[in-house]
Amino acid sequence: MRPGDFVEARRRLEAKPPATADKLTTLADAIRLVKDGDHIAIGGCMFTRTPLALLMEVLRQGRANLALSKNLMCYEGEWFMAVGAVHTIVTSWLGIGLPWGISRILREQAEAGQIRIEDWSHMGLGLRYRAGAMGVPFLPTLTMLGSDLLRVTDMKAMTCPFTGQTVGLVPALFPDVALLHVHRADRFGNCQIDGYPFMDFDIARAAMTVIVSAEEIIDEEVIRLHPDRTAVPGFLVDAVVEVPYGAFPHECHALYEADFSHFDAYVDAIKTSGTGAIRDYVERYVYGVKDHQGYLALFGEEVLARQARKARELAGA
Repeated sequence: MRPGDFVEARRRLEAKPPATADKLTTLADAIRLVKDGDHIAIGGCMFTRTPLALLMEVLRQGRANLALSKNLMCYEGEWFMAVGAVHTIVTSWLGIGLPWGISRILREQAEAGQIRIEDWSHMGLGLRYRAGAMGVPFLPTLTMLGSDLLRVTDMKAMTCPFTGQTVGLVPALFPDVALLHVHRADRFGNCQIDGYPFMDFDIARAAMTVIVSAEEIIDEEVIRLHPDRTAVPGFLVDAVVEVPYGAFPHECHALYEADFSHFDAYVDAIKTSGTGAIRDYVERYVYGVKDHQGYLALFGEEVLARQARKARELAGA
């Protein structure tokens, strides 16, 4: 679908079958909704609430020819590049964070022409999701004006008919699939998020298919007691899966803290062995285990308990 093609996006949503039934399913069955060639929008931000369990299952099931977008992408984007599963990355950053530096494989593959990079400002990408959520073809903005990003993206500029000033126009983004991780959800897909929601609601509203992993599945009556806490309503969700520690070793607010020592080891391996170390990491942590439980076993219960304790301390719980 062309960027900003809101008419086609509306037609796809109108053709979507009603989803009022129980949406609780398994991790493997949920990811079967993802197809080769899909554009996958990733929820969370950097190493906060990244739906790692869902993304790992996408790789285990061998999806290919994908596009990935995320406001601030962490090392999950590197995994897809390392195994050749992605052709386009749409983001404003790719890397764990400033202490760990910019992604090395991103530089290598971009310079070699092996991958296409769409570099938007953080706000610019957020407005693309917002336009998709609103069902409009674009949104006006001042962000990115005066930068080279205007030249290398699909952004346009126009003269405002009311003020005569130049404004930028960012095209709507309508992902094929949204992958989100939340604190809790009910079997109908109504989701609660503690802490910052980031761009998750806009991503869910803009996407054709929405797949959610939740730390905990709770009764729908509990959700109804606090309707104001529903960050993503169930009518947007196609599948929901209960996956405790579904973002680990990234963080999930007040439940577990990010494992910075694991990030250190990951980056040190790349510094020592080159970007082939990323493929080795994927072989061990993704392809080398049967499921998410096997993945968590590689860290061990002591590490999981330690990071959960740190999160409670930080949250004052």
